[in-house]
Amino acid sequence: MRLTLLVILFSGTATFADDDPNRPTGLIAADLGIEQAQFIECFRPVRPAGDKFPSGELQRRNKDLLLPCLQAANSAITNDALDRVMDKYRPEGANG
Repeated sequence: MRLTLLVILFSGTATFADDDPNRPTGLIAADLGIEQAQFIECFRPVRPAGDKFPSGELQRRNKDLLLPCLQAANSAITNDALDRVMDKYRPEGANG
């Protein structure tokens, strides 16, 4: 009984990107229409700001890495769609 409960508890937890442990990769991937593993791989070179307030330059560099990779997995992903999804799961909120 305990093992079953433990398996249920761990199987229901969200997975997060190594470099940004605050965003649930499975939910983001689903909203973008790609596999979770694809999102994690695309996110690997991205460097989130440590203070949650990236400069415009850092945002552009990260987007230049992330968006083309995501579009290779799903060509329907637009810049605006990526912004909406990432804002949705931003730990401090879209306006944070």
